[in-house]
Amino acid sequence: MDALRPDYDFVKPPENAEYLIERKGRRTTDKYKGTARHHSQRRPSNRDEFDGPHQFLDPPSPRLIAAQGRDLPHLPTNLDVSEQDRILASVNDRLSQCAFDFVAKWQFPIPLESDKRQVRVPSDREWTEWVYLLRRLATKRRIPARVLYNGQIKQLVTVLENSQEMRHAAKHQSRPIKDDRNVLQLISAGIQVARILRDASAMDYLDRLYLDTEKRIQERSSRRVKFATP
Repeated sequence: MDALRPDYDFVKPPENAEYLIERKGRRTTDKYKGTARHHSQRRPSNRDEFDGPHQFLDPPSPRLIAAQGRDLPHLPTNLDVSEQDRILASVNDRLSQCAFDFVAKWQFPIPLESDKRQVRVPSDREWTEWVYLLRRLATKRRIPARVLYNGQIKQLVTVLENSQEMRHAAKHQSRPIKDDRNVLQLISAGIQVARILRDASAMDYLDRLYLDTEKRIQERSSRRVKFATP
């Protein structure tokens, strides 16, 4: 029985001094290498490319700074807030219809979301949500170039982004009034969306709206000039 009992009194033979020094040195070297490698890969989260090598441009002359700092020129505004709201809401609704028809025609998938109803009509999604859906379909390469105007798949995202202010302008009543050119630019952005989605009826509608709005602005402007003339 004694022969089968483990020998718990086994004493490890002493290691010679040269081996101990060599092993200790190797452990220290390995530890240093691991530490150095770790630090070389770390990068403070608050640093970016502007903390690296960079340059500053020479500041402009005081005369130029003074000229730039003058009161900004007044941009003509001939449409009141209620008129702008009606115009931009019309563009917003027509673009939502355009996106709805495009997705339905080409049978693109609409992900189901637990906090939103299924899409039955264009108004079930706001224009910004339609923009998000179309952008995701484009970036995930779900939209083939052949279904877009001139195959402009790369321009689709840019065109959609340019139209996103439409919903903000139409829905937020506390926004500042827009100048005439900005209103026309927003309608024009909607026309570009309809064109790239190859929706001729939406283009016709928005183009007529653009021309009508432009005509109204010109008439208001001419009337004000006439009244201001002594």
